[in-house]
Amino acid sequence: MVNKMVEFKLVIGDPKTGKSAQKTIAEDMASGLIGKKIGESVDGGSLGLAGYEFQITGGSDYCGFPMRKGINLARKKILAGKSVGCRLDKRGIRIRKTVAGESVHEKTAQINLKITKYGAQPIAGEPKAAK
Repeated sequence: MVNKMVEFKLVIGDPKTGKSAQKTIAEDMASGLIGKKIGESVDGGSLGLAGYEFQITGGSDYCGFPMRKGINLARKKILAGKSVGCRLDKRGIRIRKTVAGESVHEKTAQINLKITKYGAQPIAGEPKAAK
C-alpha cells in the first residue's frame, strides 16, 4: 500500500478584522490535526504559528462536500433545510444533501480556522498589529 502524503489547505479567519489568510501545511504539521473535530481548539505552534490558538469552524473534503457538526461518518446523505451546505429560497423546503463528517481525516482538503488567541508575529496576509 502506497502511503500518500497528507496535505491540508488552512483558511484562517480573523474575527477582529473580518479578513482571512490561507496557508498550506503538509505531512508533519498536518498529522496533528487528524482526528480533531469541529469546535475543538488547535495550538498554533503545531502549525508553525507560535503563540496563536485556533478553533476549527468547518472545512470540506477532497470532493468539496462541506463538513457538518454532528455527523460521525466520513460522508453521509442527510435531509436538510436551510443550513450548512444548503441554500434554499422557500420556507419549509428540505432536500437530500451529501455532507462530510465533523472529524478531520486524511481525505479532508480544507480546514477553516478562527483565531482565538493572537501571537506576536502576524500571519501572512494579515496586517501588522498596531503598537
